[in-house]
Amino acid sequence: MIGGELVTELVKQLFSISRKAFRCRGVARNLATMIGDVQPTIKEILYSGVEVSAHRQAQLRMFSETLEKCRKLTENVLKCHRWNMVRQLYHAKKMEDLQKKISIFLQGMPLHILADVHHHRVDNEVRLNRIDRNVDSLNEKLGVGLELGKRKVKEMMFNLKDEGRRLIGISGMSGSGKTTLATELERDEEVRGHFGNQVLFLTVSQSPNIEELRASLWGFLTGYDGGFDATVPKSIGETQKKLVILDDVWTRESLDQLMFKIPGTTTLVVSRSKLADSGANYDVELLKENEATSLFCLSAFDQKSVPSGFSQDLVKQVVKECKGLPLALKVIGASLKNQPEKYWEGVVKRLSRGEPADETHESRVFAQIEATLETLDLKTKDCFLDMGAFPEDKKIPLDVIINMWVEMHDLEEETAFALLVDLSNKNLLTLVKDPRLGAQYTSYYDIFVTQHDVLRDLALHLSNRGKVNRRERLFMPKRETVLPREWERNNDEPYNARVVSIHTEEMSTMEWFDMELPKAEVLILNFSADNYVLPPFIAKMGKLRALVVINNGMSSACLHDFSVFTNLAKLRSLWLERVHVPELSSSTVPFKNLHKMSLILCKINNSFDQTTLDMSQLFPNLYDLTIDHCEDLVELSLTVCGITSLKSISITHCPRIKELPKNMSKLKALQLLRLYGCPELKSLPVEICELPSLKYLDISQCMSLSSVPEQIGKLRTLEKLDMRECSVSSIPSSAVSMTSLRHVICDVEALWMWEDVEKAVPGLRVEAAEKCFSLDWLDE
Repeated sequence: MIGGELVTELVKQLFSISRKAFRCRGVARNLATMIGDVQPTIKEILYSGVEVSAHRQAQLRMFSETLEKCRKLTENVLKCHRWNMVRQLYHAKKMEDLQKKISIFLQGMPLHILADVHHHRVDNEVRLNRIDRNVDSLNEKLGVGLELGKRKVKEMMFNLKDEGRRLIGISGMSGSGKTTLATELERDEEVRGHFGNQVLFLTVSQSPNIEELRASLWGFLTGYDGGFDATVPKSIGETQKKLVILDDVWTRESLDQLMFKIPGTTTLVVSRSKLADSGANYDVELLKENEATSLFCLSAFDQKSVPSGFSQDLVKQVVKECKGLPLALKVIGASLKNQPEKYWEGVVKRLSRGEPADETHESRVFAQIEATLETLDLKTKDCFLDMGAFPEDKKIPLDVIINMWVEMHDLEEETAFALLVDLSNKNLLTLVKDPRLGAQYTSYYDIFVTQHDVLRDLALHLSNRGKVNRRERLFMPKRETVLPREWERNNDEPYNARVVSIHTEEMSTMEWFDMELPKAEVLILNFSADNYVLPPFIAKMGKLRALVVINNGMSSACLHDFSVFTNLAKLRSLWLERVHVPELSSSTVPFKNLHKMSLILCKINNSFDQTTLDMSQLFPNLYDLTIDHCEDLVELSLTVCGITSLKSISITHCPRIKELPKNMSKLKALQLLRLYGCPELKSLPVEICELPSLKYLDISQCMSLSSVPEQIGKLRTLEKLDMRECSVSSIPSSAVSMTSLRHVICDVEALWMWEDVEKAVPGLRVEAAEKCFSLDWLDE
């Protein structure tokens, strides 16, 4: 694009020439007048904020190159001595040629480009673009996180040693300041010095002209302007380092087509997705509260702080809703400029409901982020929209998301996990970093997902389009005391929603109204209360496949009217969190299709230590049972072992359980037994050695467990054993018979116990691991 500084400098130099007694002063005066007259137009094109077509970009680039040649020529003219008549004539001829070229360009081009610009913008964006222009110059004053980003990227840039991998990346969600950071790096004196001022900045965009970009790159890297040639000239060698910055790259395919294996070349790719290796990629950090407030105030008040007399609280609420995203702060701040406080209050309410602040917010922020979704396939996009079902500012158990997607979109668990990682790589959600993430046999329920509120708001915004009864998703954006009025006004006809999310406080029978949800497959109930009456319309949700009940209160809630479960014949997944589990009895209607049941932070209330209750009758097809942080669990019913369909049992962080049922050998299909964090568990039943399918055993953090059964060698199918932070003092000699064992994790002090087994079992890796268990995920 044309540089504004170049035009200004050139005009000054032309006027300097026209005032001196050079033979070319007349030409210089004409050129200065022509370029000076068009300078405002050039600035308007520069600062419009509208991306012109590739064809227009090429024309502007040609004009810019011509101006650069003119600038260099003016420098030579100014250096030329008056007595050197030959040189003056030579320069005069050159300037005449340039005058003709520039004159031809100025006969119509800027007006056509300006017409394009005017066609694409609206009046309200003029003020926003002025703000965008000013932000770069204010970065140093504000300290908006650029210095940290510059330092980290420069460290990666300067420390690259592998010539085969000279690719580094900057990634982040739309509007997070990636391009600003890349621009600052392009200008940085240390960067330019490192690469000998050989730095090229190219904007790729969503629909790039690849051939044109490749030609520009080839010319920059090789110095050959005569067209692209795949053969690298021998003269290039490694004589000079060069930096290529590719901004706004959307796909890996585009990046691959713009990568040349030329020695000394470093490529910095700027993208919404993580396109570089994780070790060579910087995720842009969003603004801290004080930085966000300063940027917002600049947009709203033209100063870095809240003006005296204006509500500090209103500003704080709006800034909080923007969650440190520069784009949202600038756009919403500009839309609130000169508006009365009453108008601000309405904006705060709309933002809290996940709605746009106004049309500008929708078109500038939501539309820009929504463009990212165009790169997703339909199923992945649907899964992104499902994320609007969860409350803001909460860590979402990965297992809840996986269960929902498996049931909603007919995915395998492994596919659902891969899809979630893909969304994370595209910065559409965040996977909480955990050393166990992605490892085989990792439990999904102790890994968590977070999402930026602006992304959640976009999911809500897109899901709430159209008439409420026709929507595929029915979401409550925030916790309310009652259900939305819009739902009640339209409850005279059925709702088409497949996933329903309700977020309330304590609910009584009278506070529910009747709803027909014949297509609902997933129901998420989020609440904060000590007592909660389940919605009566659950009884009519014949297609319900996944039910999630989460109490966000401080103590376990009592659930009432559990009889609504009577007709849930198709229920496959049940998640109960921080509630009293209803007592089961022989009269309880069997959950014939229930496959997964998770009880997290629950009061068990003797539901699992009743010897008279036949669990196999209640849950005949259950294959995954998870009980986590349930303090009152003392023992499991013997009849649990009658559920022969069980493939996975996880009993974790349960401080009172002391022993397991003696008849565990009945669980012929059991592949995974996880018992970590049970400090009172003193022994494992010898029957555990009779499990013919067991692949994974986790007894970590069982501090009272001093030994394992002598017959442990019978576990011929066991592949992995995790026994860190437990008190086992020796390993039976029979362990050498565990021929399938591939991985053992233990404390450093226990390594010696496995020396004989490691010699006897080919391929076995015994690892001493650091402590990685914590309760950090319990933080609100």
